[in-house]
Amino acid sequence: MGNWVVNHWFAVLFLVGWLGLNVFLFVHAFLKYEMGEKYYYTREILGFCSRTLRKSLDHNLTFHKLVAYMICILTAIHIIAHLFNFERYSRSQHETTVSLASVLSSLHHEKEGDFWLNPIQSPDMTVLYVTFTSIAGLSGVIITVALILMVTSSMEFIRRNYFELFWYTHHLFIIYIICLGIHGMGGIVRGQTEKSIKENHPYKCAQSFENWGDHDPDCKRPQFEGHPPESWKWILAPVVLYIFERFLRFYRSQQKVVITKVVMHPSKVLELQMKKRGFSMEVGQYIFVNCPSISLLEWHPFTLTSAPEEDFFSIHIRAAGDWTENLIRAFDQQNSPIPRIEVDGPYGTVSEDVFQYEVAVLVGAGIGVTPFASILKSIWFKMQHSDHNLKTQKIYFYWICRETGAFAWFKDLLTSLEQEMEESGKVGFLNYRLFLTGWNSNIAGHAALNFDKATDILTGLKQKTSFGRPMWDNEFSTIATSHPKSVVGVFLCGPRTLAKSLRKCCHRYSSLDPRKVQFYFNKENF
Repeated sequence: MGNWVVNHWFAVLFLVGWLGLNVFLFVHAFLKYEMGEKYYYTREILGFCSRTLRKSLDHNLTFHKLVAYMICILTAIHIIAHLFNFERYSRSQHETTVSLASVLSSLHHEKEGDFWLNPIQSPDMTVLYVTFTSIAGLSGVIITVALILMVTSSMEFIRRNYFELFWYTHHLFIIYIICLGIHGMGGIVRGQTEKSIKENHPYKCAQSFENWGDHDPDCKRPQFEGHPPESWKWILAPVVLYIFERFLRFYRSQQKVVITKVVMHPSKVLELQMKKRGFSMEVGQYIFVNCPSISLLEWHPFTLTSAPEEDFFSIHIRAAGDWTENLIRAFDQQNSPIPRIEVDGPYGTVSEDVFQYEVAVLVGAGIGVTPFASILKSIWFKMQHSDHNLKTQKIYFYWICRETGAFAWFKDLLTSLEQEMEESGKVGFLNYRLFLTGWNSNIAGHAALNFDKATDILTGLKQKTSFGRPMWDNEFSTIATSHPKSVVGVFLCGPRTLAKSLRKCCHRYSSLDPRKVQFYFNKENF
């Protein structure tokens, strides 16, 4: 290592300086275009750089999965290649005829050094023995087992229903990284030493292998050595970034959080209203929440349901697993102290861009309505200030629920919006539809008998609840007809199957003429 530093210090110094200069120039240009007065009107047309960057970063889970797939594929290729190598190592050790391969395989641990070439030292030695007695083999087994456990526990069924299993198993990546760093220390694939090449040049001596040593003083017996591990070069930068990010998140999470209000809504939905020094948010963002009394290590993401204009931030938590059920139970207990909460965030999502579109289509499924609660609340505050310049001219809001109780905690906000829009003369600004997918004949019959009433029998809102799922082709066709020259942003917080349907509709109903209606699909990724 010391010789390498002495020989290559100037190249390393030059590379670091060159990369540092490029980073400086990029940051300087980025800030100039992002914040300079000179480019204010340019940004109005092109949009803000940070928003474009954030939209790319919001797809980090998609990128994370893509990287995981590539790791699995390359790991399989790596293992298969080694299996072929070991089969050939074993075959050369069992050869009965004298050949170059058999002679090289007969080179064992010499007295003057560890100069062997074939890791299978004798015909009696098995591949399994070499695998579990060498650093490279044992670390490779651990890496493979850790990867299999991480991938299988990341399946959506396990992640949704047994989050704790997914959470803890996924942290096997620490063992994975450590073993990856030492994987090459065993030196299974070896090369000829520099000194040995001078004494036995392969181009000169390979053909006279039977006379190596005493019979041919010009071609001494070759000596071999393993290469130093190099995988650390690939993992060093990600590990440093990860450690820095963990320190940053730890610092942010240690800032005191004050819970100002606790509300228990129907359908096991807990609302927490909180305050934190220096906390600043945008619509649609999310935070990570930890409750030390339940688990010291688990952090769960929740979308903020408050608006930036409010003097607190809030989340709504639905019982959907052991951790959330324990949290709701802890806050629901009477005459018990309120559990301590730690918060990390907020973090950005694509929902922040909702006000950048002339027309916005918001689709929430169940508790997936939470980011749109923040958006609609913000709209309510903006509409109270008539001087506020709001680019968005129309919002279509769809909420799909399985049970009627889920509507209860959100209907107060919708009622306030209905009243505010009537008073401000903007009744057509928000077009919202509620869909109930789980019902029985009694509910449907009761709703049909009271359909002529001014308010919906299920929610108390003026907008009637529909039974079943939306006919998306009809909805998109109507929106495209109503806004023939608008840019429409479609935002979803819901399941994958619904995302596929909406994405197809966005492509189907976007005009080939860029001057006419265009639909852009955006999805929350957690």
